[in-house]
Amino acid sequence: MLRFERYSTMKNKPLLIALAAISCLLTNASCQAAGAQPETPKTRKDTPKIVNIINFIRLCEPRDQKITQEVLYNTVVKQVEIMKQYGLGGTFLLQYDALLDARYQTLLKSLPAESFEIGAWWEIPQPLVENAGMKWRGRYPWDWHADVGFSTGYTPQEREKLVDVYMKDFKQIFGAYPKSVGSWFIDEHTLNYMVEKYGIVASCNCKDQVGTDGYTLWGGYWNQAYYPSKLNSYMPAQTEKNQIPVPIFRMLGSDPVRQYDTGIGGNWQGVITLEPVYGSAGADAAWVNWYFREFVEGEAMEFAYVQAGQENSFTWGAMAKGYEIQMPLIARLRDEKKLQVETLAQTGQWFKSRYKTTPATSVTVNQDIPGSNRKTVWFNSPFYRVNLIWEDGSLRLRDLHLFDENLPSDYLTKPVTSNECSFFTLPVVDGYLWSTAEKLAGLRLKARVDGKEILLQGGDPVITSPSSGLLHITWPLTSCPGTLVVDLFEESLIVMNMEGAESLNWFLDLTAKDNASLPFTKIAIERIDCRFKGLNYSLVAHQGFFTKEDGVVFRITPKNDRIVLAGITESAKP
Repeated sequence: MLRFERYSTMKNKPLLIALAAISCLLTNASCQAAGAQPETPKTRKDTPKIVNIINFIRLCEPRDQKITQEVLYNTVVKQVEIMKQYGLGGTFLLQYDALLDARYQTLLKSLPAESFEIGAWWEIPQPLVENAGMKWRGRYPWDWHADVGFSTGYTPQEREKLVDVYMKDFKQIFGAYPKSVGSWFIDEHTLNYMVEKYGIVASCNCKDQVGTDGYTLWGGYWNQAYYPSKLNSYMPAQTEKNQIPVPIFRMLGSDPVRQYDTGIGGNWQGVITLEPVYGSAGADAAWVNWYFREFVEGEAMEFAYVQAGQENSFTWGAMAKGYEIQMPLIARLRDEKKLQVETLAQTGQWFKSRYKTTPATSVTVNQDIPGSNRKTVWFNSPFYRVNLIWEDGSLRLRDLHLFDENLPSDYLTKPVTSNECSFFTLPVVDGYLWSTAEKLAGLRLKARVDGKEILLQGGDPVITSPSSGLLHITWPLTSCPGTLVVDLFEESLIVMNMEGAESLNWFLDLTAKDNASLPFTKIAIERIDCRFKGLNYSLVAHQGFFTKEDGVVFRITPKNDRIVLAGITESAKP
């Protein structure tokens, strides 16, 4: 009998539906009796592979005197030329100071509207602040610190003034309000105001990162897109009622295998992305071809998404090689109908027409770059994200974060007072923050064989999506007979089943660095209680059980060769 103490039936209705579906799946009972209808497996043609080429434009670059306004303008000219050369449309997002510059106005107005979109880049420069009747506090005309150059540095009322000034001038120049607004991060008050008053249809924000440029976004919907909570623009919402009705697309095209681990043990992460300025990633032909092969061929469930392009601050000299690698490849894959190139607004409108709430999606790497045997899959839903990675034939659950629309952002009602910003979700497993270079955190699949604990080894996983909201993984073992089957359900539910391995004493162990800041307040047989940023949540074992063991944070042991885990959150405390 499943127990849901302290949690209302209404709050956990999606969980109850998922458990009914699992009962059907595992016992071959009639799905119709449980109210869950079987679906026809999707074919690849049903899964769009969408590329947005997004270039955003700043007027000045105070960090390097050699990067003049002329250099910045010529960078955008070159971006336009190469996109036109390969027949690729895209989106240009204007920071306010660049919006007011006549050269950019003339250049961008000359672009064909059917293939190019002009939108807003939401970093806050001096002219915008002063035209909104406020005093500029920055060190330079554009200051990248979070308390000056981003909307988080202003009160909610000031944020609205900034939006009104930008929108008024944009409409006067281009004849209509922008449909897309992007930034490394936009606070939820500003984003909701832009939707309600000015009707934007799409937004984009930075990839997940820790400390890079002073900005931390960690534990969120990994890549693809999500509807944010009205209380927290980084947090995916679980209900249509409490979401801001605009999709946020994750930028930069993170390396699904390596980006997560880069910088472990330090204060910030490096960058391994599709950005065309990085010689070991977006400007490396082997990496770029690998990235798009996995992008096109990997299981994505509903759709795959990536943002290509670069801000002009990096200059054309630094990004030209990457552009010359990426643009012809994107054009060829488009012509082969393996992907589609759209503006950000077009993709946002498509998303809004298709999804009322955030869909479950995945990012899959079936084969790594030459010289590496790692494979990985990221699964995202409105309720949680999880990452599995196979390294040297063994399996590690590297990341598990829960989502709760009731967790407010630190910047919901008040401005940030430091030059850094941080956004988090609810950690259950954190393979980055809880790791050192010598000791990587995560849940590892082990077994006791002949009195010794061993890491189970296996072959290549097979990753499919047999129905909407379900990711199905099979992993054949090589160290002993058997196959691990993992089902990731949209409704915050993970099922692990060991097939064909009679009497195998298998389990999962969580390890972390010695001084890790862990959220666990109580580890009991049936549940682990957690608390993070004032919010309580739990990991519940509906089948299997938790124990404390020497040398590990906790162990999960199956019952009848099966583990069923559910993540459950409560409302944030006042």
